[in-house]
Amino acid sequence: MTAAAARRTALAAQGFGKLPAAAASRGAVHRLLERTRLLQLDSVTAVTRAHYLPVFSRLGAYDRALVDEAAWSHRARRPRRLVEYWAHEAALVPIEDWPLLRWRMAEYGHGRWGGARKVLERDPGLPTAVLAVIAERGPSTAAEIERALELGGPRAKDHWGWNHSDTKVVCEQLFAVGELSVDKRVGFQRYYDLTERVLPAAIRARTVAEPDAVRELMLKAAAALGVGTAADLRDYYRLRSAQAAPALAELVAAGELEAVSVAGWDQPAYRHPAARTPRRIEGTALLCPFDPLVFYRPRTERMFGFHYRIEIYTPAAERVHGYYVLPFLSGDRLVARVDVRADRATGRLLVPGAFAEPDCGTAEVAADLADSLRRLADWLELDTVEIGERGDLAARLRAG
Repeated sequence: MTAAAARRTALAAQGFGKLPAAAASRGAVHRLLERTRLLQLDSVTAVTRAHYLPVFSRLGAYDRALVDEAAWSHRARRPRRLVEYWAHEAALVPIEDWPLLRWRMAEYGHGRWGGARKVLERDPGLPTAVLAVIAERGPSTAAEIERALELGGPRAKDHWGWNHSDTKVVCEQLFAVGELSVDKRVGFQRYYDLTERVLPAAIRARTVAEPDAVRELMLKAAAALGVGTAADLRDYYRLRSAQAAPALAELVAAGELEAVSVAGWDQPAYRHPAARTPRRIEGTALLCPFDPLVFYRPRTERMFGFHYRIEIYTPAAERVHGYYVLPFLSGDRLVARVDVRADRATGRLLVPGAFAEPDCGTAEVAADLADSLRRLADWLELDTVEIGERGDLAARLRAG
């Protein structure tokens, strides 16, 4: 494959390539979720929550309640489609994929983090107490559980400023091992419930041996990516090389994946047989830093020649491009990056900086970016787009 064909294949697999509709339907949102297989979760709200933006990037304006409904609905007419778990980091995944991650739950049995192990050693009865409270009260936040247990006291903040109580740590540990799931979120706060009350019995009853589960996950990753290296496929669900290598060999031997070479790639690639390679990719899109198209940075650089690092945790004076920088896709190329902030109190979409990629600082790119920023502001119900001073595209954007 040529590098350009690989890019178009990857973009089509991820749901790009068509101009967005005026307002995406429920069916369109559901079809996209089946295509990407996961939406990464993140607490940063600089623009909007990370799991909402990938849908907007592909479909245009849509009602964010449709994602909430898919993830946290309990209505019989529209049952839950997604559930939270550790996939590519914390993510929403189709409920039918939850059993494929049981091997990971088993690995977390003795603590997902060192802090969890310390809490369990210090208070081995706390998990049983937490489960008892939830069984009686129903969906609850960690704070509500802590009050029910009459626990509390000062908490020491760690390096990142988090100050999780022992109760919160145990809730997260019970979530990691699959005993708890997330019933809903309110203000992005998790309401934990017993997994048996969140997921259907048929889903919970399905058991898949680790090698079979890894093989399924690798195949799903290939379908979502279209074409990718072994590392690309592994990263989609954060699989280990020792797990993934046998699965990949089996998939190729069975004809479920096709081994290909991509011009300019220094590693073998694998193409899903159902992947399309359109003649061209139309449209533009602003991409969240946690978008499945770009969240594996080595792939982003190899496929698009786009060196991308998130600078949220970089001191402000040391940032190159800004706090929350969105890559800008035009056709099958990443042509710019833009620092964006939603100031909801004043109804403004703030754009402190806008930077063109080499040989892309054209009037056409600026015009397309201005249009995309306006569409983003409209979707977020913000009145104005305010362009700052930083970056070689800023003056063109301000000039309109």
